[in-house]
Amino acid sequence: MTVDPFTVPLERLRRRTSAKWTKFDPDVLPLWVAEMDVDLAEPIQEALIRAVRDGDMGYPTPGPYVDAFVDFARARWPWEGLDPARVLPVQSVIMGYVDALVEVTDPGSEILVNSPVYPPFFAYLKQAGRVLREAPLGPDLRLDLEAIDRAMELATAGGRRAGYLLCNPHNPGGAVHTRAELEAVAELSRRHGVPVVSDEIHAPIVYAPHEFAPYLDVDPTGVALHAASKAWNLPAMPAALMVGGPEAAGFDSFAHGKHHGPSHLGAIAQIAAYREGGEWLEGMLAGLDRNRLLVRDLLAAHAPEVGYLVPEGTYLTWLGFGTMLGDVPSHALMTHGRLALNVGTDFGTGGAGHARMNIATSPEILEEAVRRIARTLEVAQSEGRSQVSV
Repeated sequence: MTVDPFTVPLERLRRRTSAKWTKFDPDVLPLWVAEMDVDLAEPIQEALIRAVRDGDMGYPTPGPYVDAFVDFARARWPWEGLDPARVLPVQSVIMGYVDALVEVTDPGSEILVNSPVYPPFFAYLKQAGRVLREAPLGPDLRLDLEAIDRAMELATAGGRRAGYLLCNPHNPGGAVHTRAELEAVAELSRRHGVPVVSDEIHAPIVYAPHEFAPYLDVDPTGVALHAASKAWNLPAMPAALMVGGPEAAGFDSFAHGKHHGPSHLGAIAQIAAYREGGEWLEGMLAGLDRNRLLVRDLLAAHAPEVGYLVPEGTYLTWLGFGTMLGDVPSHALMTHGRLALNVGTDFGTGGAGHARMNIATSPEILEEAVRRIARTLEVAQSEGRSQVSV
């Protein structure tokens, strides 16, 4: 029997000291950063308590972490072509995709991203000396293959090296790329000589009837990054895995070089998640499935002007406010609704007039969030009428 983990009361959530619950004043409802309002799955709690009790505070052993992930991935998706010898523990998904792209590009090379997209796609690669080129999503928040084709052509003009950082499933909006879409991306990658690195941290969070398709199943030259941190709420303990396709450029040189690995506690927690966290995961997915439809219904009832595509995966939804609250709706939502959402413009082209909302919380908190959205819209409409009358 699965159990819904989204039952932690608000008063207990406010005792947490993470960024989500301390960045803003206590009257603000925070639905921004990718942190779920849940307690840890019991197998993870037990594994961490055991490690602390036993003084198991040393350096991580890679083998058990790799084996746990490989067994989980093969059973869940399936991913029969997954080779354990091509799975490398790394510090985090962000550092993994930066390192992978640095291996196959040069300082000043262009990296393609599909905006609106997770803001660290921009920040960390710019810091690594790369230039970002956007190939924006279509109006349906799906991959625009023509835009990707054009961007690859421009990025490689004159024989320059370039890379492509794919978000699979996509954050924000939750599009789960189909196998056909990924095959088309792989063909463009081959044609233009642009290697693909796929951030697949949200892979376990996909709602039926949609299915996650590993990018490496369609492209042997690609690299993918995985972690249990999103699906089991483990951002406090960094750990991730870089998976290289059998023909992935740069993977072998990176694997044989020096790099930071995962934290020992992060690996312990993720091993427990992959090995013993299946029942908790199913309960969490059922709760999110309910939440994504609840938000749809609540907005339809109380704020029908707000655009919302029901996500196929992830718990990071994309709200469209048009021009009702200006280019940065999150400012008005904070001022008039005391609701903290992510700033849409931070996600690149397509972010103006939008905000990202985290739905990994209780139905009661989501109901209150939509009430605050509706109240903010009422204030904006009232102010607009006052300005017109003046």
